[in-house]
Amino acid sequence: MLNFIRSDLAQFTAYKPHPSSDTAAGVPMQLDRLDTNESPYDLPPELKEKLAGIYQQVIETNRYPDGGHETLKQAIAEYVNESAGLTSSVFTAANISLGNGSDELIRSLLIATCLGGEGSILVANPTFSMYGILAKTLGIPVVTVDRNSDNFEIDLKAAQSAIAEPQNPPIRVVFVVHPNSPTGNCLTAAELSWLKSLGEEILVVIDEAYFEFSQNTLVSELAEHPNWIVLRTFSKAFRLAALRVGYCIAHPDAIAILEKVRLPYNLPSFSIAAALTAMQNHQLLLESISTTLDQRDKLREILSQHPALQITKSDANFLFLRLSANNSDIENNTTIKTLHQQLKTSGTLVREISGGLRITIGTSAENTRTCNRIQSALANLKLQQFASK
Repeated sequence: MLNFIRSDLAQFTAYKPHPSSDTAAGVPMQLDRLDTNESPYDLPPELKEKLAGIYQQVIETNRYPDGGHETLKQAIAEYVNESAGLTSSVFTAANISLGNGSDELIRSLLIATCLGGEGSILVANPTFSMYGILAKTLGIPVVTVDRNSDNFEIDLKAAQSAIAEPQNPPIRVVFVVHPNSPTGNCLTAAELSWLKSLGEEILVVIDEAYFEFSQNTLVSELAEHPNWIVLRTFSKAFRLAALRVGYCIAHPDAIAILEKVRLPYNLPSFSIAAALTAMQNHQLLLESISTTLDQRDKLREILSQHPALQITKSDANFLFLRLSANNSDIENNTTIKTLHQQLKTSGTLVREISGGLRITIGTSAENTRTCNRIQSALANLKLQQFASK
């Protein structure tokens, strides 16, 4: 044990990136990587060629990047207005802050609101794990409530009780994902009404990482709620996961605070260039969305026909697969773990989480292989269970 390290860090488990560099024996070298909610499609060759030219002719690697991001912020603001059907003047560069992925923005929000014992956060599990992980690494308490096991709606009674209870420190930030990961459901009218009821001393962070797939956004509500912040990313629909660019949309006063805690030069020059190119070519890049949604619905329809599987409707680029509630939770969890491992062994990576499997929608060929592998694995599991009785 290193004596100079905070004692509570010993209790934490580091976030395990997916995919990892794990190439254990028996796992195919060529894997269908459906575990990280990325786009299955790389940038079009013409955009890669354009970016290569920018790197060679424009970017000076001996110089720091543009630390203000003004050109990119303005391009993002124009896209946000356009995609929400708003006039071009609603959001400007003053409403945008950029981060090295959404993770940096989440961390900055936590630093700006809760650090120094001034606040705790509220999350409804299952949800994106990094809210809790980042909070704990900063020594910020995490208050959790459950979701309905059938439709994954937030237990609003428990959430409101947690808000009302005298916490030490009080809840200062509520994180929600719209649509939620890993479950794929958007916020309901009741959940939205509850968020609107929260006092302005509580920051409401609405993560819209999957907006381009759901087409559900709350940015038009921001003018009426200065304590709301919307998070977005270039890692999903815009195919830039390798370059780590996230952004948030908020009242200019909130953005000004984020700029105070943002690290200088937090985005590399090439990431800035790639994100700007994505904004300039967003219609081209978003053409693949309809294919992904068609593939998602097709995969859900096929898998839902299996009596052992339970798959809820998704508004994102992934599906959440659980086993039907015919067995005990312990038996189902054991089976899910076995299914997860068998898929990995046969060549498909999916995310095991919250008693189920989150399956990112891939290409048509990847989805077909995954579907066949799931059905084959379930058949083998049934035979094994029958033989053991």
